[in-house]
Amino acid sequence: MNKTELIEEIAKSADITKASATRALDAMIVAVTGSLQKNDSVTLVGFGTFSVGERAARTGRNPRTKEAIKIDAARVPKFKAGKALKDAVN
Repeated sequence: MNKTELIEEIAKSADITKASATRALDAMIVAVTGSLQKNDSVTLVGFGTFSVGERAARTGRNPRTKEAIKIDAARVPKFKAGKALKDAVN
């Protein structure tokens, strides 16, 4: 499912227009992104938790030249599925 299909599903399920569903989905994405930028987590009970993880600096290999390269430390977004979502999938 891509973003357009998700918007169509939200509009149909919530009985709203596609334009309203688009604005709602975009607002949700902006809100989650903003919270993660502030290093806060976002918990949607039953669905899951978005959080920020730390990836340490490490040495990697360039697959073409086999030469060692330095990979910088980074903050990365993480998602942990909630129990209700896990149960729905299984």
